[in-house]
Amino acid sequence: MNSTGIIQSGRTLRRLRLLQRMKQADLAARLGVTQTTVSRWERGALAMSAEQQAAAWQLLACRPDPAHDAVLRRLVESSMARVHLICDRTHRLLAASPARHADWQVDASEMIGRPLLRYASPDILIAEASLAARGWHDGELAELIVETGPNADPVIPIRASRVLWERIALADGSAGRLVTTLA
Repeated sequence: MNSTGIIQSGRTLRRLRLLQRMKQADLAARLGVTQTTVSRWERGALAMSAEQQAAAWQLLACRPDPAHDAVLRRLVESSMARVHLICDRTHRLLAASPARHADWQVDASEMIGRPLLRYASPDILIAEASLAARGWHDGELAELIVETGPNADPVIPIRASRVLWERIALADGSAGRLVTTLA
């Protein structure tokens, strides 16, 4: 989301809905659409109009509380996707899915709270350096696809891939970043 309150992708819509512990049918009823429509939005099979985005934002956006952080952590840790959550400012690992840490040569629990930036590939560092100019920290950009090459690190290897970075508010007022490897 950005400062104008636009939901930019189906992934974001789904994440916000789950953080609110709301079912697709409940969101659909509140927006005056069918559950199938919400499902299609979340899958990216149907685009939301600007009015629908604004209405969904008003329903789903709120100041996160610690319970939301716990829900987000559980969503990440139970995801089948290769995803992890970091603190956007410090790059400390907050949560990782089993698929993400399957390639690591260290247990994920040992990495929780530790910064991951030292494992970044050159492509990730270049993308990271461009965030301020893109408005990432000002809320003008809520998601970004990054093409990354490998890092050749034996402990936390990174493969050449495309990853989605999504900025999300955490309960303490800081920002987190969901990092999802795209298929």
